[in-house]
Amino acid sequence: MTRPALRTAFAATAAALALITTGCAGGASAGASDSAAADGGYITPGKLTVATGETAYEPYVINDDPASGKGFESAVAYAVAAKLGFAKEDVVWVRTSFESAIAPGPKNFDLNIQQYTITDERKQAVDFSTPYYEATQSVVAVKGGKADGISDIAGLKDLVLGAMTGSTSAATLEKAIAPATPARLYGSNEDAVAALKAGQIDAIVLDTPTAYVATTVPYIENSFVVGQLPASGIPDQWGFLLGKGSPLTARVSEAVDALRADGTLDDLKKTWLAVLTDGIPQLK
Repeated sequence: MTRPALRTAFAATAAALALITTGCAGGASAGASDSAAADGGYITPGKLTVATGETAYEPYVINDDPASGKGFESAVAYAVAAKLGFAKEDVVWVRTSFESAIAPGPKNFDLNIQQYTITDERKQAVDFSTPYYEATQSVVAVKGGKADGISDIAGLKDLVLGAMTGSTSAATLEKAIAPATPARLYGSNEDAVAALKAGQIDAIVLDTPTAYVATTVPYIENSFVVGQLPASGIPDQWGFLLGKGSPLTARVSEAVDALRADGTLDDLKKTWLAVLTDGIPQLK
């Protein structure tokens, strides 16, 4: 994704997920934190400073409270912190806008997590860890509209489709669907949603977890997920963002890789994201 997911109430789904443990978020000892601090390279010695969005969105952070460890990205951040040797109480959260964090220049955080898609263009200004998640893209439409009843990609080609400009959603739309009418691109997902609500477009493309939440809460009234699009060779891999040339990049990547290898990332996806993607059809 190229900016935070749509803001949602998401209370019902959050309640359903609340019983799932946040224990993988951190079990490091104080001694481990001392060891991590001694390694150097951190903004504040003895602390791991993690940034998220000025508003943190569900299901990535529950109730806009990253320190709770609840929500996919909050839990991933604490799991990485533990691998780096930090106790949960030694993780400090700060807030940044999505856009300011990806701009060149010094950072007020060690790492930033808010659905940053790893791209070569962005790598010119910032560092990324190896990916902790790969999102699929889905088509969202309004019930009773032109997309209602469509079950394959061929049926989407003659619709007026929208997405956020510069996003993986937009790129996947073009390559997977190749619509007959040029897609309408918007400055944000919110603008694309507004166009859908106003009837200016027939459907929009969003990353699948966001699409599910947007239609289930519902953020988009009377809407539904038409289905998931094939990747079409366009990966939407999300990584931790770090300052360009950060001495921590390799260490954070090693931590992410270890969490992937030991099954923690898969467990966290099942905990926080499985309910958001299960049952959504694959468009062919």
